[in-house]
Amino acid sequence: MENKIKIGLIGLGTVGSGVFKTLQNFDNIEVAKIAVRNKNKKRNIENLDESIITDNPYDVVNDPEIQIVAELIGGIEPAFDLIKAAIKNDKHIVTANKELLAKHGEELFKFAEEHNKVVLYEAAIAGGIPLIMPIKTILAGNKINKIKAILNGTTNYILTKMDVQNASYSDVLKEAQELGYAEADPTGDVEGFDAAYKITTLATIAFGKRIKIDNVYREGITKISPDDMKAANELGYKIKLIASAELNKDGRADVRVHPMLVPQSKTLAHIDYVTNAVSLSGHPVGDVTLSGPGAGEFPTASSVVGDILAIASEIGKTDYLLPMMRCHHHENAQMMNISETENKYYISITAQNSMGVIGRIGKACEDNNISLASIVQKEVAGDNAAKITVITELCKEKDMQKVIEIFNNDSATNVDSLIRVQI
Repeated sequence: MENKIKIGLIGLGTVGSGVFKTLQNFDNIEVAKIAVRNKNKKRNIENLDESIITDNPYDVVNDPEIQIVAELIGGIEPAFDLIKAAIKNDKHIVTANKELLAKHGEELFKFAEEHNKVVLYEAAIAGGIPLIMPIKTILAGNKINKIKAILNGTTNYILTKMDVQNASYSDVLKEAQELGYAEADPTGDVEGFDAAYKITTLATIAFGKRIKIDNVYREGITKISPDDMKAANELGYKIKLIASAELNKDGRADVRVHPMLVPQSKTLAHIDYVTNAVSLSGHPVGDVTLSGPGAGEFPTASSVVGDILAIASEIGKTDYLLPMMRCHHHENAQMMNISETENKYYISITAQNSMGVIGRIGKACEDNNISLASIVQKEVAGDNAAKITVITELCKEKDMQKVIEIFNNDSATNVDSLIRVQI
């Protein structure tokens, strides 16, 4: 076919390989150049012309024939400089870079608009799950005011295995690393950074106001124990790392990532292993949940290739491509601090099995405007210690933190876990 759309790829790792393989199925697309870190690395990819591979990514962004650049290396630098150089050189952009979008999205989209170029990023939020285009098109008539999502496959795999095997976090993490589900340095996943980047961009799109990553509360899964998993099951919950975003009645945004006890009646409680899911609430649609593979070679490639084809279909037909998919956010959201929020809480306490300890726990909560939904004392261990599990009613975060301080300063009690409960 004549007049093929020429594509440049930056990165030929897991996702880049999937993108290259998938693009072989389209006669109107030609991968003209690919930048890699190591040209000498052996790659098990059929029909890969070694002559188009370079170890200088600027060969891709400066090539005058390339019309679309797909950035698939992640991180801030050199990705940001490469994307800006490509835009200057009259190229449209497809990226899967959630960190770059969360930290520099405003600058990037402004720069692209100034040069009349499109930046698409479907793969940056939830791998193969279609989210951005549906929100900007099919759901454009909705006022979306709440998002609850599982956006990180590594942490969901770890929590699922802890639940199924009654195993410790450290044991399951080691297993996940051996299987390739967790990185050698898992910090970005297990401390919630990855999910925070994703919910920042997703909430910006859904709410139509820019969310600042610095104002997103983040808490990881490293303190979750088998005892927490067992208690959650007994109480009718599952523990998940939830990326949450909500607009309150005043229009302020509450955006955060932290573990939650999710009621087993909720869809997200049953999203297991590496699967991702996003539940959106809005008017007039009501509640919508989209789930599927949140990472991997071909699921992520599906979203990248979809973006490439969307741009390719418009090239040569209009001077202003894909207006609905462009960034139209000119206002920063007013953000809520976590201390201002109201939540229900699960608290696990180890206490001396002495008279009045339950009463002291109840009194501390009462004095700080916290009502208890349940309080359970389990078997007494050999060292005269008892496990006490508390579920609160809805209360203020700042009040709960005062109570936790009281418990930890009491020689008879020690807080093992504090986990918020999905309402």
